[in-house]
Amino acid sequence: MNQDNLNYGGPQVARSAASGVGHLFANQVVLSAQHIAIQDGDRRLTYSDLDARVRQLARVLQMRGVGRGDRIAILSENRYEYFETYLAAAYLGAIVACQNWRLSPTELAHCLNLVQPKLTLASPLHSDKLTAHTVIVFGDDYEAALAAAAPLEVLQDVDPEDALLVLYTSGTTGLPKGAVISHRAEIARNLVIRAEFGVAIRDTFVAWSPLYHMGAAECSLGTLMCGGKVIIVDGFDHEKMCQVVAQEELGWLLLMPGMISEFAAELRSRQVSPRGVKVCGVMADLVPPHAIAEITAILDAPYANTFGATETGCPPCSSNLLPIGIPPSSLSKSQSPFCEIKLVDADGEMVADGVPGELCMRGPTLFSGYWQETAINAEEFRGGWFHMGDVFRRNCDGSLDFVDRVKYLIKSGGENIYPAEIERVLLSDPRVAEAAVVKADDEKWGEVPIAFVACRDAPIPERELYSLCRAQLAGYKQPKGLRFMAIEDFPRSASGKIQRHALEKLI
Repeated sequence: MNQDNLNYGGPQVARSAASGVGHLFANQVVLSAQHIAIQDGDRRLTYSDLDARVRQLARVLQMRGVGRGDRIAILSENRYEYFETYLAAAYLGAIVACQNWRLSPTELAHCLNLVQPKLTLASPLHSDKLTAHTVIVFGDDYEAALAAAAPLEVLQDVDPEDALLVLYTSGTTGLPKGAVISHRAEIARNLVIRAEFGVAIRDTFVAWSPLYHMGAAECSLGTLMCGGKVIIVDGFDHEKMCQVVAQEELGWLLLMPGMISEFAAELRSRQVSPRGVKVCGVMADLVPPHAIAEITAILDAPYANTFGATETGCPPCSSNLLPIGIPPSSLSKSQSPFCEIKLVDADGEMVADGVPGELCMRGPTLFSGYWQETAINAEEFRGGWFHMGDVFRRNCDGSLDFVDRVKYLIKSGGENIYPAEIERVLLSDPRVAEAAVVKADDEKWGEVPIAFVACRDAPIPERELYSLCRAQLAGYKQPKGLRFMAIEDFPRSASGKIQRHALEKLI
């Protein structure tokens, strides 16, 4: 096919279809000027107020050399300036690299060096971690810069495939990777949530989970593209969350494994009567069935039985809601109609129904690859499909059951942990001859990492290995237990690979 024929009406027609996240927010400034866009404690910004500040910030960034395709890093807890940064970048066609403040200095330095930001914004709480970077600190410096800047008048045209966010994911080789999320993917993900979960255009969203993660970042941007209100809470504050549930009509209330039972108890003790929740929860596989029944009954809202990822959004499995007040006997998933999937064997051949296979996906919610990871992208997008690394089985009714992970992954309270991240640190101690990390079930967090270690010579005090991990790893990645064993006792396959499932049985 002649590629020139794909743009049937020429460049002007193509340009007319090229709205970005910033353009759709700016459209809501016209439609919803006096509606509340952001509520952060006692501070409330209407769409008009927020747009004025975003245009000033965009000018500040522009005067400091930030343009289309340039990266802005941000290191901050949840606060209204985070949203101003997202939107200012969208207005300029720039990219926001969202930094995880829980990372160790080594991990954070890697993430920043990966994207080479032109400028970094930070909160006072975390700015001291960025001594080697040009930083604008939220507060007096930030407000003074905005006050001195004339507002940006014209938004930058963007291609829907232009990147907007870099969200970091755990790396199979031991260091985080930067998943690139385009304007196209953000818009498509917003539409999917509303179509599949019944979230209305102006429904309120409470952004309590970290804004460097997909959940809060994307649901918030989606809300602002639709004229709704985003309520900012920094972390899961039980008192504030109970107030929000009692006072606000919410679309999707994100609840992570590890907090659901405690939140249900808090709602009961305070005798909270929810004003209205359309759907709650995420990652049902990591939540005890009785807890799902309890929280759905209290909130009078079904539970989202999804299976997605930073790379894919809520699809590929996002069309199934667990009913209210009933402990689920099955967690079979339903495929989203907004993507294609296939299950393949190790040779890339499609498997029959009932046979486990790796799930491969393609569709408009998909990310645009990992930043500066050519070899990994070539491998994981082979054949024009994204290979998720998760094994599923298709049932005769078309539903899908999760079986295992091709790449061994630990999912702990909403965070992904690859064993290599922890093993790399343990093996940096010359006294360690071998290290293997596996997952253990945990009632609160779903799964936690446990490390098996072989010493070269003399025994190593546990406290020293724990201290080594504390110095180099985020708290949630640190092993919750150490087991010492002789190197010859590590179970291995015929090819010499450590068999993690065999180690799990020894916990």
